Amino acid sequence: MTKSTTLRFPMAAALVLSACAPGSLIGQEQYRLGGSRVAVYNLAGVVEVVRGEGPEVVVEVARGGADAGRLSIATGRIGGAETLRVVYPDDRVVYRDGNRGLNVTVRVRSDGTFLGGRGGGDRVRIAGRGSGLEAHADLTVRVPRGVGIAVHLAAGEGNARNLAADLSFNTASASIDVAGVVGDVSLDTGSGSLTVSDVNGDVFADTGSGAITLAGISGSALTADTGSGTVYLGDVSASRVTANTGSGRITGRSLSAEEVLLDTGSGRIEVEDLEAARISCDTGSGAVRLGLAADIDRLIVDSGSGAVEITVPADFGAALELDSGNGRVSVDVPETRVAEAKRRYFRGTVGDGEGRVSIETGSGGISVRPN
Repeated sequence: MTKSTTLRFPMAAALVLSACAPGSLIGQEQYRLGGSRVAVYNLAGVVEVVRGEGPEVVVEVARGGADAGRLSIATGRIGGAETLRVVYPDDRVVYRDGNRGLNVTVRVRSDGTFLGGRGGGDRVRIAGRGSGLEAHADLTVRVPRGVGIAVHLAAGEGNARNLAADLSFNTASASIDVAGVVGDVSLDTGSGSLTVSDVNGDVFADTGSGAITLAGISGSALTADTGSGTVYLGDVSASRVTANTGSGRITGRSLSAEEVLLDTGSGRIEVEDLEAARISCDTGSGAVRLGLAADIDRLIVDSGSGAVEITVPADFGAALELDSGNGRVSVDVPETRVAEAKRRYFRGTVGDGEGRVSIETGSGGISVRPN
């Protein structure tokens, strides 16, 4: 059975959809979408992405709320992807199954899409209480191997499990949990925690406010960025690892990369079993503790205020320059050759002297010692 949808609403902030390309409806609430790229749009609810069988993406829709019957489904090709859009015919949506304190506004375009870089659209507010269209939709998206899937969700919760495909989530206010993916993963939320585990592919995780946990990742590039929240990196292997937090700590264990860049505006940096050729740590205010598992080419640490402690392996070799504005500097490594040593400053070499270590802190001691 095929379904073609044209939707119009007379209100000023209406969601007006042009005629959509046909989408196959199976039973009452199940849709099939073909093509190598699929995008799903839903303003409120839980979206779960799992591995599917066959050549098509299957989307199962469960509507909820007192006004669930007013929701409608639109399908069709937009921007190079086959899409499914849950359409909310109001500019105020009440999602009572979510957080009661929820209050987020997004711009919904005339074709029913939202978020992303296209811009435009009418303002639609999603709240956890009050008056408005009391409705949401929970979706299960079954994705076959090799089909790229993009989920756009204004508010709610996102989950993905056991995929063999590239995956992206773009949300305004939602926590996202992803596990067991062979493919690239991109997560972007305005507010909410992000958890990613057991991924063979590149990972990009960005939240305006919320914790980021990345564990069991193997790819060429890994990026974690939070405006306010902690970052944890565990059992990670990548060519380049970047982690940033405006306010919060960065911690990790068993991290292997060619290049590691860690930056926190306010919060400590602490990583154990770190193996990387090039390492850079920058914190405006916070201690830095690194347990190196291998020799380095370059290590740069800059802390506005906080102690710095580096433990090194037996074969470690580098030229060292350590400078503390207000704190004791200590180097206790075999084969140390001193060029200049003061209470708050040290310059010299250890081991073969081939790498380079530069550490500076405005306030706090500096220590370099064996593991």
